[in-house]
Amino acid sequence: MARVYSTYEAKAKLSEILRKVRTGQSVGITYRGDLVAEVRPVDPLRESLEERFRRLEAQGVLTPPGRPNRGIARVVRRPGALKRFLASRD
Repeated sequence: MARVYSTYEAKAKLSEILRKVRTGQSVGITYRGDLVAEVRPVDPLRESLEERFRRLEAQGVLTPPGRPNRGIARVVRRPGALKRFLASRD
């Protein structure tokens, strides 16, 4: 770890901390003397966009277009419910 900042210093010197992180250094932040956080560079993603889509689909986060999403139940059975609702509010 390159340097450790107190919470107060970290708030005042955020730009300096980000410059250090952009050069590959890790920075620690303390709260009342205890190390509570580490700011470090993010590892770049090594997967392509298509690979990310496949991974997110496998995790159930994304649903491919054209395939019904089984996790969301249909709330309205009759078309025009929004129009009727808005008309009832007038």
